[in-house]
Amino acid sequence: MTGENSGMEEKMADGELRVPLFHASLLWPLQLEALATKEGEGRHWELLEALKDKPWQRIDDEFTADPGMFQERHYREFVSFLPYVQRFLYGEGRSSKRSPGDDIGESPVHVFRRKDVASLRLTLRPGSQPVTLHVVHLDLYFFHDLDLVILNLEVRGKDLPLSQARDILFRFGRAYPSGWDEDGCGLHNVHLSEWLDHDDRILTFSDTERRAKFLAYVCTHRSPGISEHWAWLLSPLVPAHSDLPGEIRYRLIEYHRMPMMAYLAVDNPRRLKSEDWVRIGLATVMHPDEPLPGNEPSVRDFVGLYCQDRYWQNSESGPNTRFICTGNAFTVVGDAASPYFCNGERGVLAQFRHQHFVIFLIAHLHRASLLVFSEILVDAVNDLNIRNEASVRRFKRRIRANFETFLRFTHRYWFHELSERPHLQALYRLCSRHLRNDSLYEEVRDEIREMSHYLDSDSQRRQSNTVVRLTVITILGLIATVTTGYFGMNIIPFGEGSVGERIVHGAVATVVFVSLVLFAIARSKRLSDFLETLADERVPFGKKMTALGQVLWSGRRRG
Repeated sequence: MTGENSGMEEKMADGELRVPLFHASLLWPLQLEALATKEGEGRHWELLEALKDKPWQRIDDEFTADPGMFQERHYREFVSFLPYVQRFLYGEGRSSKRSPGDDIGESPVHVFRRKDVASLRLTLRPGSQPVTLHVVHLDLYFFHDLDLVILNLEVRGKDLPLSQARDILFRFGRAYPSGWDEDGCGLHNVHLSEWLDHDDRILTFSDTERRAKFLAYVCTHRSPGISEHWAWLLSPLVPAHSDLPGEIRYRLIEYHRMPMMAYLAVDNPRRLKSEDWVRIGLATVMHPDEPLPGNEPSVRDFVGLYCQDRYWQNSESGPNTRFICTGNAFTVVGDAASPYFCNGERGVLAQFRHQHFVIFLIAHLHRASLLVFSEILVDAVNDLNIRNEASVRRFKRRIRANFETFLRFTHRYWFHELSERPHLQALYRLCSRHLRNDSLYEEVRDEIREMSHYLDSDSQRRQSNTVVRLTVITILGLIATVTTGYFGMNIIPFGEGSVGERIVHGAVATVVFVSLVLFAIARSKRLSDFLETLADERVPFGKKMTALGQVLWSGRRRG
């Protein structure tokens, strides 16, 4: 079968298969620039909360907000995880031992939400019919001890052709264009993205066709520029390399492709062929118009590598739900006719928006945090100038602070077991394995450990030099102590004479003794070498005198 015929057959199949319910969630981790404040004074979320006329508003979780908002799906989410994960996600409840103003036990996660954006209108390709997606949630997640923020955008669509859903998964969630075609349109991204308010008025739109803007930004800042609609959405947060004013500044951590979760309720998913499953599971990285690369390992071993088929029976009785995770993408496909699959309170849809979201969030929090730790080490080394004492001190402070933060990250955020439920734990392991979180953790830990060992060895070297100097001075002082002990302390009648003579005598003696001590400190290394030579019985007397001469005169000391 030729590629053209295969494409025609695929289009016919896509014309028959539809997606009555479509959910997609973007998770975009961004590194935050450290605030120029004293330690413990001011955090990014506190600064954002203090701003006036900001679109982002801090939200209380379901536990501290109106009790009527706490639904069964929230309860199911809470009990799905182990206690230490619960404390990380939700904090601890108040007890009689805590005062009302005590923040001990609060969750280290701080969430901000904006509600002015109601929908997103996407024109996927030039000349295509726009599709409008409802914005369910638009949140920012901040974390204690981490210079990191994660943007979460959840959108919902209804009654979409499968081909259009795949095209959304491929084109949606790109921070900037990867290039331009002959007509000047951005490659691989949505042709036009428009944020709409509750009255369907356009708030802002994308500018991926502005080729000169992106080229000039990279040329000037050595960093890719952000498309206008994403930059507007994150404001008052501003890119770190831009000239825009703002105290909360961010920079990209990885490639412009944002991690994505997708939920597809398909009419009779048993009709999907093997090629369809591959194109759905790899939709975020595989161009929908290109032929399927059959020899690619990710395609050839697709089911074994990425699929979790605990609830895939491929029978009329079902369940026919397949979970696909490639690390950067997590996709759930099931039967739109199944009430349980589409149930938003107790079914798979509720799990997708709660338990699965938490799993995906934690896995990408781990990866993004580890990459930020590594980036901080690189910046510290690049900023180090060993000939500048201030730079050396700054380097040591940054490395030690990074090491302390990494320890807190390990004990507060780093998990291997999230849940006792086999399905959830299997999905978490699958996602973490494809993200290489364990190996990345080992690499970052080794890097931080090497830096810490370097600082420890440098401190020990400095202490050793100090001990050598003190030892030399002590030996010289021992000579004076033995001499005065033999003749008595009052060899020179210091107490005789007038008051003026005694003051002058004391001043001269002080200057002499201080000069001798300073001379001993200045020549302590040479004195140490001389004492080592003097103690070596194999060295002849002449060389010992030569070593003594090198102590007294500026000469080349013995290596």
